[in-house]
Amino acid sequence: MSDITVAGRYAVALFQIAKEQNLINQLEEELRIVHEVFTKDTELLNFLAHPKMTGDAKREVMKNAFAGISPSVQDTVMLMVERHRTAEVAPMAAEFIELANEENSVADATVYTVNPLTEAEAEAVSSAFAAKIGKRNLRITNITDSTIIGGMKLQIGNRIYDGTISGKLDRLSKQLLG
Repeated sequence: MSDITVAGRYAVALFQIAKEQNLINQLEEELRIVHEVFTKDTELLNFLAHPKMTGDAKREVMKNAFAGISPSVQDTVMLMVERHRTAEVAPMAAEFIELANEENSVADATVYTVNPLTEAEAEAVSSAFAAKIGKRNLRITNITDSTIIGGMKLQIGNRIYDGTISGKLDRLSKQLLG
Protein backbone atom coordinates (compact mmCIF):
# COMPACT_ATOMS: atom_id res chain seq x y z
CA MET A 1 0.00 0.00 0.00
CA SER A 2 1.41 3.39 -0.95
CA ASP A 3 2.35 5.94 1.68
CA ILE A 4 -0.20 8.43 0.34
CA THR A 5 -2.98 5.85 0.67
CA VAL A 6 -1.96 5.08 4.25
CA ALA A 7 -1.83 8.78 5.18
CA GLY A 8 -5.22 9.30 3.54
CA ARG A 9 -6.83 6.48 5.50
CA TYR A 10 -5.59 7.81 8.82
CA ALA A 11 -6.74 11.32 7.85
CA VAL A 12 -10.21 10.14 6.82
CA ALA A 13 -10.62 8.15 10.04
CA LEU A 14 -9.55 11.12 12.17
CA PHE A 15 -11.80 13.43 10.12
CA GLN A 16 -14.81 11.19 10.76
CA ILE A 17 -14.10 11.32 14.50
CA ALA A 18 -13.74 15.12 14.33
CA LYS A 19 -17.00 15.43 12.43
CA GLU A 20 -18.88 13.23 14.91
CA GLN A 21 -17.56 15.26 17.84
CA ASN A 22 -17.96 18.60 16.02
CA LEU A 23 -14.23 19.36 16.44
CA ILE A 24 -13.15 19.83 12.82
CA ASN A 25 -11.78 23.36 13.26
CA GLN A 26 -9.97 22.57 16.51
CA LEU A 27 -8.34 19.43 15.14
CA GLU A 28 -7.41 21.25 11.95
CA GLU A 29 -5.48 23.86 13.95
CA GLU A 30 -3.78 21.15 16.00
CA LEU A 31 -2.86 19.21 12.88
CA ARG A 32 -1.33 22.34 11.34
CA ILE A 33 1.06 22.32 14.31
CA VAL A 34 1.68 18.57 13.94
CA HIS A 35 2.36 19.08 10.23
CA GLU A 36 4.87 21.82 10.94
CA VAL A 37 6.65 19.74 13.59
CA PHE A 38 6.87 16.65 11.38
CA THR A 39 8.16 18.65 8.39
CA LYS A 40 10.64 20.93 10.15
CA ASP A 41 11.87 19.24 13.34
CA THR A 42 14.63 16.99 12.02
CA GLU A 43 15.83 16.15 15.55
CA LEU A 44 12.47 14.61 16.43
CA LEU A 45 12.31 12.72 13.15
CA ASN A 46 15.83 11.36 13.61
CA PHE A 47 14.97 10.32 17.18
CA LEU A 48 11.82 8.51 16.09
CA ALA A 49 13.63 6.79 13.22
CA HIS A 50 16.56 5.63 15.36
CA PRO A 51 16.47 1.83 15.60
CA LYS A 52 17.84 1.70 19.17
CA MET A 53 15.08 3.89 20.66
CA THR A 54 12.51 1.83 22.51
CA GLY A 55 8.80 2.20 22.00
CA ASP A 56 8.45 3.49 25.56
CA ALA A 57 11.03 6.23 24.95
CA LYS A 58 9.27 7.27 21.76
CA ARG A 59 5.88 7.32 23.51
CA GLU A 60 7.28 9.48 26.32
CA VAL A 61 8.77 12.00 23.88
CA MET A 62 5.55 12.13 21.87
CA LYS A 63 3.43 12.64 25.02
CA ASN A 64 5.64 15.54 26.08
CA ALA A 65 5.86 17.06 22.61
CA PHE A 66 2.11 17.02 22.02
CA ALA A 67 0.80 17.39 25.57
CA GLY A 68 -1.52 20.29 24.70
CA ILE A 69 -3.41 18.69 21.83
CA SER A 70 -6.60 16.68 21.86
CA PRO A 71 -6.55 12.95 22.65
CA SER A 72 -7.81 12.03 19.16
CA VAL A 73 -4.83 13.68 17.48
CA GLN A 74 -2.40 12.37 20.11
CA ASP A 75 -3.69 8.82 19.70
CA THR A 76 -3.55 8.97 15.90
CA VAL A 77 0.00 10.32 15.83
CA MET A 78 1.09 7.82 18.50
CA LEU A 79 -0.46 4.94 16.58
CA MET A 80 1.32 5.99 13.40
CA VAL A 81 4.66 6.24 15.21
CA GLU A 82 4.17 2.84 16.86
CA ARG A 83 3.39 1.29 13.49
CA HIS A 84 6.56 2.81 11.98
CA ARG A 85 4.54 5.26 9.87
CA THR A 86 6.40 8.37 11.04
CA ALA A 87 7.03 9.51 7.46
CA GLU A 88 3.27 9.54 6.82
CA VAL A 89 2.34 11.79 9.75
CA ALA A 90 2.91 15.07 7.85
CA PRO A 91 1.00 13.86 4.74
CA MET A 92 -1.82 12.64 7.01
CA ALA A 93 -2.03 16.08 8.64
CA ALA A 94 -2.03 17.76 5.21
CA GLU A 95 -4.79 15.45 4.00
CA PHE A 96 -6.89 16.19 7.10
CA ILE A 97 -6.43 19.93 6.53
CA GLU A 98 -7.57 19.46 2.94
CA LEU A 99 -10.66 17.55 4.10
CA ALA A 100 -11.44 20.28 6.65
CA ASN A 101 -11.01 22.96 3.98
CA GLU A 102 -13.46 21.12 1.72
CA GLU A 103 -15.96 20.77 4.57
CA ASN A 104 -15.71 24.49 5.41
CA SER A 105 -15.54 25.64 1.75
CA VAL A 106 -12.15 27.27 2.35
CA ALA A 107 -8.99 27.20 0.27
CA ASP A 108 -5.40 28.00 1.23
CA ALA A 109 -3.85 30.72 -0.91
CA THR A 110 -0.39 32.23 -1.09
CA VAL A 111 -0.22 35.86 -2.20
CA TYR A 112 3.10 37.33 -3.33
CA THR A 113 3.32 41.12 -3.15
CA VAL A 114 6.02 43.78 -2.91
CA ASN A 115 4.57 45.16 0.34
CA PRO A 116 2.64 43.26 3.01
CA LEU A 117 -1.12 43.23 2.50
CA THR A 118 -3.27 45.14 4.97
CA GLU A 119 -6.18 43.34 6.59
CA ALA A 120 -8.64 45.09 4.26
CA GLU A 121 -6.58 44.19 1.15
CA ALA A 122 -6.33 40.56 2.23
CA GLU A 123 -10.10 40.45 2.76
CA ALA A 124 -10.70 42.00 -0.68
CA VAL A 125 -8.40 39.45 -2.35
CA SER A 126 -10.09 36.65 -0.44
CA SER A 127 -13.61 37.63 -1.44
CA ALA A 128 -12.68 38.31 -5.07
CA PHE A 129 -10.83 35.06 -5.70
CA ALA A 130 -12.90 32.77 -3.46
CA ALA A 131 -15.89 33.32 -5.73
CA LYS A 132 -13.78 32.46 -8.82
CA ILE A 133 -12.87 29.05 -7.45
CA GLY A 134 -16.22 28.27 -5.88
CA LYS A 135 -15.18 28.63 -2.24
CA ARG A 136 -16.68 30.67 0.56
CA ASN A 137 -13.34 32.03 1.82
CA LEU A 138 -9.58 31.97 1.30
CA ARG A 139 -7.01 31.50 4.05
CA ILE A 140 -4.26 33.84 2.84
CA THR A 141 -0.55 33.58 3.48
CA ASN A 142 1.19 36.75 2.34
CA ILE A 143 4.80 36.59 1.14
CA THR A 144 6.67 39.77 0.26
CA ASP A 145 8.88 39.51 -2.82
CA SER A 146 10.69 42.56 -4.19
CA THR A 147 11.46 40.86 -7.53
CA ILE A 148 7.86 41.14 -8.72
CA ILE A 149 8.20 44.96 -9.02
CA GLY A 150 4.47 45.60 -8.49
CA GLY A 151 1.07 43.95 -8.56
CA MET A 152 0.53 40.54 -7.02
CA LYS A 153 0.72 36.85 -7.77
CA LEU A 154 -1.78 34.47 -6.17
CA GLN A 155 -1.38 30.71 -5.88
CA ILE A 156 -4.32 28.52 -4.92
CA GLY A 157 -3.40 24.85 -5.06
CA ASN A 158 -1.88 24.31 -8.48
CA ARG A 159 -3.47 27.43 -10.02
CA ILE A 160 -1.47 30.64 -10.33
CA TYR A 161 -2.97 34.04 -11.09
CA ASP A 162 -0.11 36.33 -12.09
CA GLY A 163 -0.93 40.03 -12.10
CA THR A 164 2.62 41.19 -11.39
CA ILE A 165 4.48 43.73 -13.47
CA SER A 166 7.41 41.33 -13.89
CA GLY A 167 4.99 38.62 -15.09
CA LYS A 168 3.42 40.99 -17.60
CA LEU A 169 6.87 42.01 -18.83
CA ASP A 170 7.85 38.35 -19.26
CA ARG A 171 4.67 37.62 -21.23
CA LEU A 172 5.19 40.70 -23.40
CA SER A 173 8.80 39.70 -24.06
CA LYS A 174 7.75 36.17 -25.11
CA GLN A 175 5.03 37.60 -27.33
CA LEU A 176 7.45 39.97 -29.07
CA LEU A 177 10.09 37.27 -29.53
CA GLY A 178 7.63 34.56 -30.61
